[in-house]
Amino acid sequence: MSALSSLTPETWHPTPIPKGMDTMRRESLVCLTLITAVLLVYWQVRNHEFINYDDNVYVTDNPNVQQGVSLESLGWALTTSRAGNWHPLTWFSHILDYELYNLNPKGHHLTNMLLHTANMLLLFLALRWMTGAVWRSALVAAMFGLHPLHVESVAWVAERKDVLSTFFWLLTILVYVGYVRRPGVKKYLLVIITYSLGLMAKPMLVTLPFVLLLLDYWPLGRFQLSPGPSSPEGEARGPEGSSSDRLPVLKLVWEKVPLLTLSTVASVITYWAQQSAGALSNLETVPFKLRMANGLVSYVAYIGKMVWPFGLAVFYPHPGDSLPFWQSWVAGFLLVALSAAVVWVASRCQYLLVGWLWYLGTLVPVIGFVQVGEQAMADRYTYVPLIGLFIIFAWGVADIVQKWRYRRLALTLLSTMLLLAMMVGSWLQVLHWQNSISLFRHALSVTTNNYLAHYNLGNALALRGNLAEAIVQYNQALRISPNYPEAHHNLGNALALRGSLDEAIAHYMEALRIKPAYAEAHRNLGVGLDRQGQHEKAMHHYAEAIRIRPDDAQSHNNLGVALAEQGRLNEAIAHFTEALRINPNFTDARRNLQHGLKLMGKSGK
Repeated sequence: MSALSSLTPETWHPTPIPKGMDTMRRESLVCLTLITAVLLVYWQVRNHEFINYDDNVYVTDNPNVQQGVSLESLGWALTTSRAGNWHPLTWFSHILDYELYNLNPKGHHLTNMLLHTANMLLLFLALRWMTGAVWRSALVAAMFGLHPLHVESVAWVAERKDVLSTFFWLLTILVYVGYVRRPGVKKYLLVIITYSLGLMAKPMLVTLPFVLLLLDYWPLGRFQLSPGPSSPEGEARGPEGSSSDRLPVLKLVWEKVPLLTLSTVASVITYWAQQSAGALSNLETVPFKLRMANGLVSYVAYIGKMVWPFGLAVFYPHPGDSLPFWQSWVAGFLLVALSAAVVWVASRCQYLLVGWLWYLGTLVPVIGFVQVGEQAMADRYTYVPLIGLFIIFAWGVADIVQKWRYRRLALTLLSTMLLLAMMVGSWLQVLHWQNSISLFRHALSVTTNNYLAHYNLGNALALRGNLAEAIVQYNQALRISPNYPEAHHNLGNALALRGSLDEAIAHYMEALRIKPAYAEAHRNLGVGLDRQGQHEKAMHHYAEAIRIRPDDAQSHNNLGVALAEQGRLNEAIAHFTEALRINPNFTDARRNLQHGLKLMGKSGK
């Protein structure tokens, strides 16, 4: 009898599939599903335009970015405080995108989308690695990837700093978990490197050491809450599952000192950059009590928008002293009550404390205590903070239905309905971002007294050649905010293009009265005065524009033309040359320089 015939079902011993293989397949399926869902929502961005609100600062009107990859552009990225931040890695990413795609917005948008997708996957992997919970980690990642509040960070090219910095935020967490599992100097240095890169993309990462300390508490279970070697019954254990791996709180804080030092340095640099860019509001403009009141209301409002994400806008005007007194008191009471409830149940639901403190803590840099810009709040500010609330939801729902008979069915239906609703909401929200006109018309439809939306809609209409409607929008902005220098300036531009030069000059002068160090207003006032024959005054304003912004290529060119008309060719050529150094693609400056050199040759000078 052959050996084969002696085998019966009772004697077969096939090699079993390794336990980890099923898990890998399940996690791969989760990742594939997450990617598909995000692509369904965001694939439409490939047909979107740049938004003429910060996209011009970061890409379309930025000659330094448009140099492409070069030593000069990289040096500029490392030293500039343009846009009120020091974030060289963000500038590097825009420079690289320009090198690859030039001014085709499709590539720039797809980069944001790919970074957002990567962030969602990193979040899933980090939570899965720390907790071992596949479904709950996947739900958090899916909510992060699909929530309508996160559309602004993805669909807006200028918010590259959000998606890029969060990539390094989550990568730092993954590297940190690796360090916790097998501590070592090399692994800790890797934590420092990834964290430093994140800070170079956006300084909002200053709160990450605080979040790592929260993760030490849960789910890593590194806190030694009692002097003895044993841990309280029911307390979550870390990845190693041993109470001997726990450390006193002070040791865990001391472990974060290098990261906290980097946070401090980044905060100082950011304060300097924002102050030098004029982005900080002083206490006279926005008193601290108003900042505090708006901050408390914003904390609650973000939660409301998370639950009911409707009426989202690219800009929410700061209410100033018109904010009803009772709203800040109610918001403060709700936050205190919720915090007390969280602390009360923290010993039983550690994820609740971690998620809540994650939300409160990571919003601190952008909640308005240090007022940067004129907004009351912004959807993009929730990109990282909402992760804390998503953790509370995912783990909380799982705990609530734990003893239900049909809990798997209930969780499947709830998750599916929730995520489908988010996908529809985000898909519709992404539609508003297809161009500047659709974006700001939508903002005006869901907000009131939104002077910035009127102003930016005016800019978009003017770029399309619709000057009449643009003028209407600028006037609307000035009706709401009469001392809005940019609106006066751009209204002057629109009036000048329509031939109303005297009115245009009046608005340029009003813009300069409100904001004397306004380089563009000086430049365009100079153009208007030149056209009126007031050349000496025009040259004065060109020179002022250059003094305020030495890298203003247009003002150098204009001053060069004015000097050439007076026969001062040597000075003119110097300004044309400087304009080309700043912007090598400046066609008018190149033509003027060639003409000036030709005249110099003819004169024999």
